[in-house]
Amino acid sequence: MYDDDINDEDWGPFMETLRRYSKVKTGESTAILDEEEFERVIEYYFQSSNETEAMAACEIAMTYYPFSGSILLLKAEILTQAQKYGQALRVLDELEQIDMKNVDAVLLRADVFMSQFRHDQAAHWLEEQAEEFGGKDKIEILLELSDVYDEGEDFDAVFDTLKKVIKIDRRNEEALQKICFWAEFTGRLDESVTIHTQLTDDDPYNALAWFNLGAAFQGLKLYEKSIDAYEYCIAIDEKFEFAYRNMADAFMRLKYYEKALEVLEKHIEMAKPEDVIFEAMGYCWEKRKDYARARAYYRQASQLSPQDDGIFYKIGETYAIEKQWEKAIKSFSVALHLDKENASYCMAIGNCLMELNVKSEALVCYLNAVRLKPENKTTWVALIRGLYKATYYDEAIMQVQVALQHCGEKGEFFYFHAAALFELGKVKEGMLQLEKALTLAPAKVKAFTGLNPEYLMRTPVAELIGKYKKPRRIK
Repeated sequence: MYDDDINDEDWGPFMETLRRYSKVKTGESTAILDEEEFERVIEYYFQSSNETEAMAACEIAMTYYPFSGSILLLKAEILTQAQKYGQALRVLDELEQIDMKNVDAVLLRADVFMSQFRHDQAAHWLEEQAEEFGGKDKIEILLELSDVYDEGEDFDAVFDTLKKVIKIDRRNEEALQKICFWAEFTGRLDESVTIHTQLTDDDPYNALAWFNLGAAFQGLKLYEKSIDAYEYCIAIDEKFEFAYRNMADAFMRLKYYEKALEVLEKHIEMAKPEDVIFEAMGYCWEKRKDYARARAYYRQASQLSPQDDGIFYKIGETYAIEKQWEKAIKSFSVALHLDKENASYCMAIGNCLMELNVKSEALVCYLNAVRLKPENKTTWVALIRGLYKATYYDEAIMQVQVALQHCGEKGEFFYFHAAALFELGKVKEGMLQLEKALTLAPAKVKAFTGLNPEYLMRTPVAELIGKYKKPRRIK
């Protein structure tokens, strides 16, 4: 409704209009401003947050132009802004008597209902009015209706309303952009495939429709089909950034990392550098086991997003894979500095320290992880395994009991208990704990044998494990 600002070149003429208005207001002049001049004066005061003066200008304008729909609409907007909703609705009633087909008035009435938290009434009003309008006005009302349904959390109705918009205008950008999200959110991806397949058949150069079709296939995990759709999208609009992003993701899901990298390189050539793109490229190189290149891209991502602890953690992981423990610790420590409450980072540092044989410091890290996530089995596994490796067998057994209280009976805890008892020479007790573990979680026996493979050389242990081992099927 409003002009955003008075342009510099218009400022001089407008100041003359404002001066003339002031004289009319004070009675110094009997000259009349035309309707458009009054509108600009009202808008000027309203934009300046001077609602009192804007309303005064409305009242004066109405004495000269009592049947002006535009001035009545401005008055209703000012009252709505002032939260005088009842008065605003009465003004809109007046306006409706003059102009029943004023789409701005229709939308404003819905805004008033929404401001009063009358979502159902706003939706009903817009549904009725949508039947009375056609073309662009109908589309504008339907888009507003979709927002009302969103506010009222009737999400399927949002999707259905956007479908109506696209049926009227198959290239409506706002509706096409929104329906892509709502298809995923409402789980109506199959329906989205049908809609957009029809759209692309009828309008094969509709880039947004191809993109939405690709997104729907991607949501259904039909990655090859999604890639084909994105290819069409990019062929039509080679600067469609999100098509490159999604296509790269689809290639990564299929583990086609080289192709994903090619797509991401194209994205970098045509768009501003972004941390998520560099991070994705780092991930691809990591999967291709080129850890130096992976780190290079992760570092570029970290430069654009220096507070993203997850990127530093990924850098640390690449060093850990290469057994560069000191460098890994530095990266994990940065991640922990950025997120001091992350138990995974504590465990990662502890694992590196354990590899460096700095066991006491490693145990401190594991204890911190347990403190942060006492109900998480993984933190207890790290701590108890660490105590075992540090030869604190009695302490390991004590922590097993505490872990059982926090996490319940987990097979790993009984395996660790058995191993610690073996190391203390309590073989009979150890065998009892081992049998408990095998009864509870036979598939996790490596938690036991991984601590010390020599346990398998003991005949009673090997026989007991063999008893619970599933026989291989003969193909």
